[in-house]
Amino acid sequence: MDPRDSGRLARALEPLHAMIYFAPETEQLLTAAGLKPGRMSYFAGRAAPMGAVSAGVVAATFYNFNPTLVARSIPDAWTLASPDALVAARFAAVDAALRRMLGDEVVGSLEVAEAAALARRAAESCTVDGRPLAAGHLDLEWPTVPHLVLWHALSILREHRGDGHIAMLLGAGLSGLEALVTYTATGRGFVTPFAMASRGWSQEQWDDAAAGLAERGLLTADGALTEGGEALRKGVENDTDRLGAGPWEHLGHEGVARLGDIGGVLVRALLAAGCFPDGVFAANR
Repeated sequence: MDPRDSGRLARALEPLHAMIYFAPETEQLLTAAGLKPGRMSYFAGRAAPMGAVSAGVVAATFYNFNPTLVARSIPDAWTLASPDALVAARFAAVDAALRRMLGDEVVGSLEVAEAAALARRAAESCTVDGRPLAAGHLDLEWPTVPHLVLWHALSILREHRGDGHIAMLLGAGLSGLEALVTYTATGRGFVTPFAMASRGWSQEQWDDAAAGLAERGLLTADGALTEGGEALRKGVENDTDRLGAGPWEHLGHEGVARLGDIGGVLVRALLAAGCFPDGVFAANR
């Protein structure tokens, strides 16, 4: 299988995982479990499968967040709710969010069950060497209902791909902030204001990183990618596809196509239901 094909599928299915970061049910249920309102639900909820890790571990594995922002939530979160309680609350939030946006009939459909079986087969084949976030998620007990199996499997696959992506960014000599600056410059990810605010970077820090990238010949003076910057980003993405292709190969071409078909229908329904707010992603995402 061409790694670019599996990479396209992974990116196409990502909203099925990422909707949880914007669903109001997430903060509602994680604060009910004991967390403070605000960013704590994101950091503790996503990190919980790794256990009560330090702020440094969260910043390292999440990569493009300002460590100062992370430290406002971690490790304080673990004194308010156990990782196990947060994992359970997160699954409950997924259940509530998917039922609200897709409806009970779709959630309980044979197609969702089929997609869940395919995604789980891929996820269970993930190798976790050097992939701490994927390893933490893969160690969790599997849910029993198909729509949660599907979400959990796609979460494992997403973190597996993300762990590999970080390795490639390191190899390319990009810090977390530099990776974020160059990614927004592609016009395919977060819009810059959201990237800065959500990741906790000031305008001064952003500008300093952009100036350093310009000195390296990767950005123009107005913040666009140079030819060299575009080549670097393309190389990182191609290598990320290559490192992340293994699990998808276990499905074969037919399995990948079928998961893509079912997942595409679900993603379009989630987008139509407003799973992402305006002002987050670039128009040509």
